[in-house]
Amino acid sequence: MKLSYLLILAAALAAAQSDTPAKPSARAVQAPEAQAPAAAISSAESKQDAPDQFPTVRKEVNEVNVVFTVTDKHGKLVKDLTKKDFKVIDDKKPALGISSFRSETDLPLQVGLMIDASNSVRDRFKFEQESAIEFLNSTIRPRYDEAFVLGFDVTPEVTQDFTDNTEKLSVGVRALRPGGGTAMYDALYFACRDKLLKAQTTGPVRRAIILLSDGDDNQSHVSREEAIEMAERAEVIVYTISTNISGLHLKGDKVLERIAEATGGKAFHPFQIREVADAFREIQDELRSQYALSYKPADFKADGSFRTIEIIAAEKSLHVRNRRGYYAPSK
Repeated sequence: MKLSYLLILAAALAAAQSDTPAKPSARAVQAPEAQAPAAAISSAESKQDAPDQFPTVRKEVNEVNVVFTVTDKHGKLVKDLTKKDFKVIDDKKPALGISSFRSETDLPLQVGLMIDASNSVRDRFKFEQESAIEFLNSTIRPRYDEAFVLGFDVTPEVTQDFTDNTEKLSVGVRALRPGGGTAMYDALYFACRDKLLKAQTTGPVRRAIILLSDGDDNQSHVSREEAIEMAERAEVIVYTISTNISGLHLKGDKVLERIAEATGGKAFHPFQIREVADAFREIQDELRSQYALSYKPADFKADGSFRTIEIIAAEKSLHVRNRRGYYAPSK
């Protein structure tokens, strides 16, 4: 009986000893489980923070996008250049690097056709309308590009809003009637701010305005430079076609040149009526023969200031035409 009791006691002690190490093992299994909620919170927090982190990175990178045109010494478009053929100067300092470079032959277009409908252009108004219609018919591709038609005298009037339908655009051009004073700067400001800057996009686009006028503004509330600034903010290239047929280089022509040069466009002076159609054809060709690059500025400050852009071709005989600069974002 005593032996039996001793055997039972020994078995109980052995069982107790075998249970003892199991407790730390159980705690070891539980410890990660106890930490798991903390890890889940950290993961959730990192996921929630991710959207905020990405904009911060973009602000630090501050990439600038520029569309530009290259011509040779004869004014002929040069279309076969590569990234290594250019360097970029941002605010008088070399850019940190060109992050992307491409030849933009098929980028969707958003085009604003602005036609001066004041009394001063009455003489050849109809021919200019027909040339504009021909341009739209040959440039705007259905389901890809879009354009709007805006006539202006004292006030701007949109006779056809954004559409890819060239028949509607033609009707919009023919609906214009000349008469009244000229508020060209107001009209350009409106077209950039209220049309192109607010236009819906699903990806990269090239924005351009073709402006037909004699450049003689006598009614605007905004200045020439304010209109140019709005075009720059909207990243719009402005091509101007002078309606001056005097054979002289007048003040209005210089105004049109200033607008085109500042935005990276080109000013045309077709002194003969048939040359208006030639100007439209040249603009169409140029819109399909441009380059686009993105670069990182050096010493960038998000202070809302204007920063200049200079793109220099390695081949000195080549001429690069681009917008004069951009406005840095404000903090």
